[in-house]
Amino acid sequence: MIDLHSHVLFGIDDGPETIEGSLDICRAAAADGITVLAATPHVRDDYPTTPELMEERLAEVQSAAGDLIRVVPGGELDIAELGRPADDLRRFGLAGSPRYLLVETPYLGWPLDFADRVFRLASAGIRAVIAHPERNPDVQERPELVEQLVRGGALLQLTAASIDGRFGERARKTSDLLIDRGLAHLVASDAHEAEVRAIGLSGACAAIGDETLARYLTVDVPEAIVASAEPPPRPDVQRSRGLFRRRSRNGR
Repeated sequence: MIDLHSHVLFGIDDGPETIEGSLDICRAAAADGITVLAATPHVRDDYPTTPELMEERLAEVQSAAGDLIRVVPGGELDIAELGRPADDLRRFGLAGSPRYLLVETPYLGWPLDFADRVFRLASAGIRAVIAHPERNPDVQERPELVEQLVRGGALLQLTAASIDGRFGERARKTSDLLIDRGLAHLVASDAHEAEVRAIGLSGACAAIGDETLARYLTVDVPEAIVASAEPPPRPDVQRSRGLFRRRSRNGR
């Protein structure tokens, strides 16, 4: 599996404070079956991460992790940061790809110009990957809000803890709805620590309820981003519904 959203870099945002904490995340990810992990530190007012600092800490974590797991670059950019020059944005390219950029969905409110900003990115040759939209209360009330983003070329990245229920019922139901409507393209951990907001995708894969679809969300699309290629089409599958899926999530 490939995890394209984590806060594995130490001393840079609200992730681990030390390199040992970074290595704890790497070890937990490898134990869960993750082979590639994107380091995507926050880039916003409270964490004004520069490309230089991201690259410096990335090199330190890569060296310490060795062959344990492949750690690749990135950044999670607040929408207010999208007005930067395109060359600056590309240095935060997801998995090192200049074609993709991870954009943070606000936790409260829905920017009226969100779709316009995504379109301007696309005009510069950069495809937005929208992080954790299912955790936004406006999207939970009106999932159709993200349809305009997807029509504009964006990809939606759901959080594993939303899919498997750790982030609550509203986030889980919204994740289900986005997956069933074909609006979700990949799943990531958004891990900040090895155990708290835990790294790992296997639980979400089990909750998805279809092996082919789970692979699409955790391997096929992330793999295309790592390769700076076009994402593959979504497989034509129907997930199991209702009580069976709830029991599968609970391991019963």
